[in-house]
Amino acid sequence: MSEAPSPASHRAKLHEVLFEADTPAGKAFDVALLVSIVASILAVMLESVAAVREEFGPALLAFEWVVTLLFTVEYGLRLYCVGRPLAYALSFYGVVDLLAILPTYLSVVLTGAQSLLVIRALRLLRVFRVLKLAHFVGEARELRAALRASVRKIVVFLGAVMTLLLIVGALMYLIEGAASGFTSIPQGMYWAIVTMTTVGYGDIAPRTFPGKLLASVVMILGYGIIAVPTGIVSVEMSAAKQKPVRTQACPSCASEGHDAGARFCKDCGAAL
Repeated sequence: MSEAPSPASHRAKLHEVLFEADTPAGKAFDVALLVSIVASILAVMLESVAAVREEFGPALLAFEWVVTLLFTVEYGLRLYCVGRPLAYALSFYGVVDLLAILPTYLSVVLTGAQSLLVIRALRLLRVFRVLKLAHFVGEARELRAALRASVRKIVVFLGAVMTLLLIVGALMYLIEGAASGFTSIPQGMYWAIVTMTTVGYGDIAPRTFPGKLLASVVMILGYGIIAVPTGIVSVEMSAAKQKPVRTQACPSCASEGHDAGARFCKDCGAAL
């Protein structure tokens, strides 16, 4: 008599279907998943249109619940088949998968929360793995590394910008006053942010010559300030060039983006 398949083999097969796209079953599952994600996003968008909601509201709501329940089961199976469920749950895709189902349940107690289901669009990033576009995975890895390396520099830069905004807001409050709409320092900071980012709503504007002179300085500074974060990230991206990667997911923590010849997971050390 043949022995019954062990739970470990069941999890391995399930992991292959849910996390890999190199097998027919895995690719078919991922394609079906992407189609259902697109369909659910379209349903949410259509439900926001009043005329469509009045005529097809119940049907769209039922469809959202069906998709959410399917995604809930899928999320549970993903946690079941990985060796380290918590590592997957805290990973980027794990958090996205959870956020993709929460809004529907929140809508039971919070009206309109289902509109947040558009977060499911982030799950479409899996298309790069489904189509075996490993070089896109590598580019995403480089971008993530560059952003991580830029965080401290950008935080310091933003701290300096916030200090400058506080000073400018206080000066405009003193120069223009309530007569020009600058009723407080926070109001002056709001104007400084709108002006420095070149948005220019025009709801508040200086009227005196000193105020206009200060506004001109802020406008000129804005062009230079906007370019700084871009330069920081660009430098880090140039330094973040990495080796080619493959799309295989770790069976233990579901981490992706391993080097092409890697035999062990870069995050948890499990065999690939």
